[in-house]
Amino acid sequence: MNKAQLVEAIAAGANLSKVDAGRALNAATDAITSTLSSGEGVQLTGFGSFMVRDRAARTGRNPQTGTSIAIPATRIAAFKAGKNLKESVK
Repeated sequence: MNKAQLVEAIAAGANLSKVDAGRALNAATDAITSTLSSGEGVQLTGFGSFMVRDRAARTGRNPQTGTSIAIPATRIAAFKAGKNLKESVK
């Protein structure tokens, strides 16, 4: 499912126009993005949690040359599925 199909599903499920459903989806993704960029997490009970995880610095290897390269530490966005989502996917 792509974004346009998701907007159509939201519009049909919530009895909204596609324009309003698109705005709602954009507002939700913007809110999640800004919360994660500030270092906080977002919990949607029954669906899952979006969180920020720290990835430690490590040594990698260039596959073409075989030389070692230093990969710096970074922060990444992560998602952990909730119980209801896990059960419905099973």
